Amino acid sequence: MAVKLFNKYDFEGMVVEDETLREYIYLRPIVFPHTFGRIGKRKRGMKKTVVEKLANKLMRGGTGEKLSGRVIRTQGQLQGKKMHVLKVVEGAFDIVAEKTKKNPIQVLIKAIENAAPREETTRVEYGGVRYQVAVDVSPRRRLDLALRHIALAAIMGSFGKRGSLSDSLANELLLASNGDVNSYAVKRRNEVERMARSAR
Repeated sequence: MAVKLFNKYDFEGMVVEDETLREYIYLRPIVFPHTFGRIGKRKRGMKKTVVEKLANKLMRGGTGEKLSGRVIRTQGQLQGKKMHVLKVVEGAFDIVAEKTKKNPIQVLIKAIENAAPREETTRVEYGGVRYQVAVDVSPRRRLDLALRHIALAAIMGSFGKRGSLSDSLANELLLASNGDVNSYAVKRRNEVERMARSAR
């Protein structure tokens, strides 16, 4: 019997088209994506399933952090509440599966590929003068940035609104997987890459 995520979604046949991300999008079959911190330090980032990494990004704090003109205050509602966040992810996956009739794990992979920036800027100092210089983004950072922006979009989408966090996360996954410019994660990728192009 195949091991399925949340006893619903099969890991078999999942395709990562982006070769640079293939090694870092970890898809070990697991029913409940919670390692309880038992992974060794050396490969902790690589051996965590991509679904658990998404859940970890949702467990963010924030006391008045301003994003896109909005002040986000989670007030500890998500910090450290892994079981609650995993239920949110499961709910979002159920919505995605119902709307698209596709495996939500594949939708998440496609969303990450579309939201991961390839180039960004960094600050370099020459003789007391600072310059913005375009640099390539490492695959692990690309994955982290994509997941961070997807999680932020979900939190912002549900903040102060009637819709649940699961609805907001599902909506962002659908938009990002289609490469829609209305997706916050895709917008951020485009913005970061545009700034890098101008800094070349």
